[in-house]
Amino acid sequence: MAKPRKSQTSVERRAEELDTIAAVLPIERRDELAKLLTDQDVETLRHLVNQGMGDNTLRALTSDLAYLEAWGLAATGQSLPWPAPEALLLKFVAHHLWDPQHRETDPDHGMPADVDEDLRSQSFLRSAGPHAPSTVRRRLANWSTLTRWRGFDGAFASPALKSAIRLAVRAVPRTRRRKSAKAVTGDVLAKLLATCTTDSLRDLRDRAILMVAFASGGRRRSEIAGLRSEQLTVEPPIPGDDGPSLPSLAIHLGRTKTTSGDEDDVVYLTGRPVEALNAWIVAAKIDSGSVFRAIGRWGNVSRRAIDPQSVNAIIKQRAAMAGLDPIELSAHGMRSGYLTEAANRGIPLQEAMEQSRHRSVQQASSYYNSAERRSGKAARLLA
Repeated sequence: MAKPRKSQTSVERRAEELDTIAAVLPIERRDELAKLLTDQDVETLRHLVNQGMGDNTLRALTSDLAYLEAWGLAATGQSLPWPAPEALLLKFVAHHLWDPQHRETDPDHGMPADVDEDLRSQSFLRSAGPHAPSTVRRRLANWSTLTRWRGFDGAFASPALKSAIRLAVRAVPRTRRRKSAKAVTGDVLAKLLATCTTDSLRDLRDRAILMVAFASGGRRRSEIAGLRSEQLTVEPPIPGDDGPSLPSLAIHLGRTKTTSGDEDDVVYLTGRPVEALNAWIVAAKIDSGSVFRAIGRWGNVSRRAIDPQSVNAIIKQRAAMAGLDPIELSAHGMRSGYLTEAANRGIPLQEAMEQSRHRSVQQASSYYNSAERRSGKAARLLA
């Protein structure tokens, strides 16, 4: 006699529903998201997947929605109301944009200690101090987007909210910093690769990630994490300068941060990066689907793609192993490092941009200008 099926809890049901869109969600936090998000939140995310929203956009929405729900529970004891009243939006700004000097004399200024502790215990907060204005604006923008997708009008355009943000930003000026304090140039990359010399699955995977991310023009971490076998095309070998021909591979990028899925942006790999990628694919027995996958503690390769944040974590872990400061290095350092290295080697800007797929000449040329100024005559008047 068959045993009656045990009824699911709401959390278990949401976890299964999140599994249906796992390809575009930070799956390592699936169970945590199932506890945090409401049934309506999960249904909204599924709807956005069915509408064909870009993977990166959906990941950002999911991440911000999880943070907002966690903050709402910590700050009010309840899930977010939809639509959110203006007072709650103003509270969000007050909790995240505050003056550290004012807080020294007024402990109640900024985010309350119990809310801070709650979010920190769930790893939603890591660094001390107020949020960056850009982070607050992005989360409010995504909150507004999710509100509209639910069929509501919010108070996001209210004069009071705009004024609160403007005054808070003006009161606490911040210096804009690069996403990565240090560019991962060729010499830095060599030190990271020197920590991946064995034939273990983890070394083979991380070596392939580092080489592919850099050589493909400094690909974004989301593009590396989301890379699939179907995007790879074997190209005819490239004649070597003084030796055998070099293997060549094309990566069809599809939808990226700056392109739509209708454009077929292609970048090419030649030589060692292709060999590193092939070594990982063969060792991990990957014949379809996600290229870069998680590896369990017992050495089992997962069927699911690694999370974009894992790419960042791998770079920082390898930096620590190489004796470098992991705080100074990040996945974005690959992107800036590729252009910096290209400038140092005298590669024309346009040719480097063809590989990096930068759309802004001004942004790409800033790395070239820095490299040229550092070694130019103007900087060596007293050398």
